[in-house]
Amino acid sequence: MADTDRTTRRVLRREIAGTIGLLTDEHDFRAMRHYRSFTFHDHTAYLRNVEALLRDRASRGSHTNVALFDPEEYAWFCSTTGLDPDAPASRTRFTAELACTGPTVPYEGQPLAELLPALVGEAVRRATQEYAATLLDRLGPCATCGEDLGRAAFVRASHLLLRILETAPPGRKHLVCSIQGAPENLVSVLHTEAAAGPPRLDEAEVLEFTSVLALGLATHSPGGLVLRATTPGRPDRIHGWRLRGPGLQPLTAGEVFDAYCTDAESGELIAPESNVDYCAPPDLGEDPDPPGHHH
Repeated sequence: MADTDRTTRRVLRREIAGTIGLLTDEHDFRAMRHYRSFTFHDHTAYLRNVEALLRDRASRGSHTNVALFDPEEYAWFCSTTGLDPDAPASRTRFTAELACTGPTVPYEGQPLAELLPALVGEAVRRATQEYAATLLDRLGPCATCGEDLGRAAFVRASHLLLRILETAPPGRKHLVCSIQGAPENLVSVLHTEAAAGPPRLDEAEVLEFTSVLALGLATHSPGGLVLRATTPGRPDRIHGWRLRGPGLQPLTAGEVFDAYCTDAESGELIAPESNVDYCAPPDLGEDPDPPGHHH
């Protein structure tokens, strides 16, 4: 009976999904060392042991998500919940909270050198989307018609993104949207795969990208959108638009070339990439009064 119970517990252990809160950089690691109960002394050794633990759990068939552990958020969490921050149990509670609300990346056997940038990127994407959404929400209603300006801009941005993807050349697509001073510079990136049929999109990337584009359109901020399409056996094609009022103004092939081949800081020329075509974008076929457009 005891052997059967132990076997059952081993099987059940494989059914439990876990989350590990990870201190990704040296600065955050040093901040946690102020707690006496945090007994790690070397960040490199800490990361090495985390990776070994992840591999061990994977070898036992256990699924693990890795969450970004932020010491400042942890201190705020403890102060608002009345937990002692200098207690392992409190860190466990905070990590459990991160599993539900924070940015996480599943461990699938990738080395930590790949997982760390992915985790930081996920955190940045989440923060950018939330920041843009907050600013859109603050725009309030239109003084003329009462429509929610942020929601209207999001609808407009969604429409534009859909048209860009529909009219883009086949293959993998890499889109970058950047806006300046709204009130901060924001950059968002969206990738699609090269599979046949409709492009496969990451929902979190789409939400962030659409929110940033919507904010640029709603605030009439200077900015731009660039599309790079990669098709096997053909040169990459690069298209560009500038944000103009409630829409996108296509760049000429020469303007796309100048944008890509000029250093943004120094203004000096950069050698163009080989096997790349700089092109005017396809016609988006815009309606005269598209969704989310306020006169």
